[in-house]
Amino acid sequence: MATAKRALTSAFTDLAALFGERFSTAESVRSHHARGETFYPPHPPDAVVFAQSVDEVAHAVTICARERIPIVPYGVGSSLEGQVNALYGGVTIDLSQMNRVVRVSADDLDCTVEAGVTRKQLNSHLRDLGLFFPIDPGADASLGGMAATRASGTNAVRYGTLRENVLGLTVVTAEGKVIHTGGRARKSAAGYDLTRLFVGSEGTLGVLCEVTLRLYGLPEAIAAATCAFPSLEAAVRTVILIIQAGIPIARMELLDEVQVDACNRFSKLSMPLTPAVFFEFHGTKRGVDEQIEQVGEIAKEYGASDFRWAHKPEERSALWQARHDAYYAGMALRPGKRGWATDVCVPISALADNLLATKADIEANGLLAPIVGHVGDGNFHVSFIIDPDDPAEYGPAKAVNQRMIRRALASGGTCTGEHGIGFAKLGYLKEEHGEAVELMRAIKQALDPHHLMNPGKVIPPA
Repeated sequence: MATAKRALTSAFTDLAALFGERFSTAESVRSHHARGETFYPPHPPDAVVFAQSVDEVAHAVTICARERIPIVPYGVGSSLEGQVNALYGGVTIDLSQMNRVVRVSADDLDCTVEAGVTRKQLNSHLRDLGLFFPIDPGADASLGGMAATRASGTNAVRYGTLRENVLGLTVVTAEGKVIHTGGRARKSAAGYDLTRLFVGSEGTLGVLCEVTLRLYGLPEAIAAATCAFPSLEAAVRTVILIIQAGIPIARMELLDEVQVDACNRFSKLSMPLTPAVFFEFHGTKRGVDEQIEQVGEIAKEYGASDFRWAHKPEERSALWQARHDAYYAGMALRPGKRGWATDVCVPISALADNLLATKADIEANGLLAPIVGHVGDGNFHVSFIIDPDDPAEYGPAKAVNQRMIRRALASGGTCTGEHGIGFAKLGYLKEEHGEAVELMRAIKQALDPHHLMNPGKVIPPA
């Protein structure tokens, strides 16, 4: 204990000299960095530094590595599986002040940003160039954090996830070295794909400081609408047929009737109290019209109502803001309770069985748990609105979540489509990947032999 205290004192002296007022051990600052958007108990770090450059991150990591002090990278704190909780104390490196767009190449459709740039900030910067970055997880997350958790979101059905849209990274390793992975070429056969290794590593292999991203031209035409369905099964079957028909839809978001009710109340919408799908179409005017006609014909086969259109940009923004606020809308149904958001992803052919079985399980256990989904790629989310300190509520919710995950794994799916593992889903990684987890552990040991980088996350205990 005395040795650990001396190590902290030594590191804090050097960090304070380096960062000045941007180094803090204040309880309020540490508390703010103790957890993300999760109901799990907070774990504050011993100190927080606010970095403004790659060099500062490298110096901070070097100091912490010298004293064997844990390091937790932090963007805006929107993670859902405990990624930013400082389970073993240590130093949180807050990257929110590294918020510069380093460069944009309109000709090459790419850009490089510092890790603290948020997706809304980037798209505001790109708008006048006729470009946009489509990956939209809902929260105005930092792009470094999105890369670290391999985020996706509402547009993933057409544009992919961060995995497909990160071209390269600047990373500070566990020993404080600065490395660059990937590049701006659209393909490469040179060596191991280190970019893909770090994307989704959740801060356990290094600190992501800069991200080079693919960009896209703004569509000529955009149309958005909601559509009500007589049942959850009808909505899911419609989604599956749309995907199987190869219609290049941009967004396709499913809400069960509980989530629709919550959004109506929270966002002042007036949707029928039945399951609904939010659609968005991108392309040329003619292409969008064709997509709408095809989707409309499929939806009517399953008894859907007519589309309710959001024609103006501000109407579309309001519609998608309501979808992004779904988590908070759900919590507003039970003021004073907490939201436990979890997700799975399954092959599209298994979506109906998995989603309907989860819905039946929720109802059988008397839980309030709205369901939403980026269902175009088989990803759906459940938000349990519970008192986590009440075993009568937490116990059934935990059991439903466990059955949902194991059902997804049995279908060839994954325990998390986009939230990540953090520490909350450690127990399911081995179930999903088996002996491959040992290879992951070997990679972690090679890159972070002292287990300083976000310890306790992603890799289950041996």
